Amino acid sequence: MLLTSIAIHLLSATCFGALIGAERQWRQRMAGLRTNALVATGATVFILCSISTSPDSPGRIAAQIVSGIGFLGAGVIMREGMNIRGLNTAAILWCSAGIGVLCGLGQYWSASIATAIILSANILLREAAQRINAQPQQQSLDLKQRYKIRIICDISDEILIRTLIRQAINGLNIRLHH
Repeated sequence: MLLTSIAIHLLSATCFGALIGAERQWRQRMAGLRTNALVATGATVFILCSISTSPDSPGRIAAQIVSGIGFLGAGVIMREGMNIRGLNTAAILWCSAGIGVLCGLGQYWSASIATAIILSANILLREAAQRINAQPQQQSLDLKQRYKIRIICDISDEILIRTLIRQAINGLNIRLHH
């Protein structure tokens, strides 16, 4: 493979990854400009290595890239109480790796179309999701959630604590089991 060809593969991956990352950087999200550019470029490097050593099966390396990025993505997903953060970041890293694979295979048109779709989805669907989330939710009357609360206290405070809990839930549609 000529040096010029290698440079085109790598630069295209870097540029497409940077475009995806620029949108993330603009919104001050995790995995911004550099991260997405590096993920796309790294995927291209692996594809180019595969092509140079075993030109008949770059798909095997592509499959390993998908798996490896899955582990990278899992590292950015965090649970904060009842909320999970980082899913979109993980998905973006996965998409950037896909762009890198396409560039490594010389599929520049596919990579450019995929980049445009990824950017559009991130920009347009974010706004749509915010509008949907802003809508009030209708609560079902038969929806019930079970919680288990364990209180450890001095035996002398037990009656007071039971009384305070009963007063706090008085008038609510809550059953208390002890």
